[in-house]
Amino acid sequence: MTQPVTDRPPVDRTLRIAVPNKGSLAQASADMLRESGYRQRHDAKELVLSDPDNGVEFFYLRPRDIALYVGEGTLDVGITGRDLLLDSGAHAQETLALGFGRSNFHFAGPIGRFAHPEQVAGLRIATSYVGVVQRFLKETGIEAHVTRLDGAVETSIQLGVADVIADVVETGSTLRAAGLETFGPVILSSEAVLITRSGAPLPPGFEVFKRRLEGVLVARGYVMMDYDIPTEQVAAAVAMTPGIESPTVLPLHREGWVAVRAMVPRAGAQRLMDELFDIGARAILLTDIHACRL
Repeated sequence: MTQPVTDRPPVDRTLRIAVPNKGSLAQASADMLRESGYRQRHDAKELVLSDPDNGVEFFYLRPRDIALYVGEGTLDVGITGRDLLLDSGAHAQETLALGFGRSNFHFAGPIGRFAHPEQVAGLRIATSYVGVVQRFLKETGIEAHVTRLDGAVETSIQLGVADVIADVVETGSTLRAAGLETFGPVILSSEAVLITRSGAPLPPGFEVFKRRLEGVLVARGYVMMDYDIPTEQVAAAVAMTPGIESPTVLPLHREGWVAVRAMVPRAGAQRLMDELFDIGARAILLTDIHACRL
């Protein structure tokens, strides 16, 4: 009997992947994994999900614990926040920034009291991320007392527990309501990251997994642009749309015209369409890219 032909290489071992089970990173992680072609759970109570067709198994864990599991080698790969990775002190490393879950950490104190981070020397700092703050203090040579609080650190100054806080700042409205303001540079710019165990060989299947995520990042950041243009304007148009490696240029049935196709950054694509139109391009189309391999 003739065996079915498949171009999928055999999977030697299941890649074990830790994924946030809740919080701001959970849904965005699941969306990226689905876009990468992986199964994802439909019930939030599921703790483990196997995807044998793709040679992976997902473990849904507290975001704070993921770096620890990966650092100990219990799991191969994890998706977590850069802040949680650094705060954990785990034997794990960032291998790919994933472009979502962005946040900035700042010092904050009573309005008008502080201007520079050096002013926190000798003071009490309250934070939910002791590891992140201690890392910053060590790098800048500042000595201060750091206290871990789980949430609602804004009230710690009013209650006399701390002199300064260090926390994630988005709009700053919560700080202002508590009579606080940020000061000094950003302590840490965080986002979701893919992590592996530090110093360990990359596990089988990791490169394929990473390549799929990279494909989603490119697909989210680029669009495909097609347009027709007179041949005398091709050089100018190609300079505006160089593509990733080189645009595709094909002759049209209409004499003196060619069709051009190129990947262009999603940001600014509408402005680019206007500029191409101004030099004579017509039938300009933008198409979403759902997946790619570069």
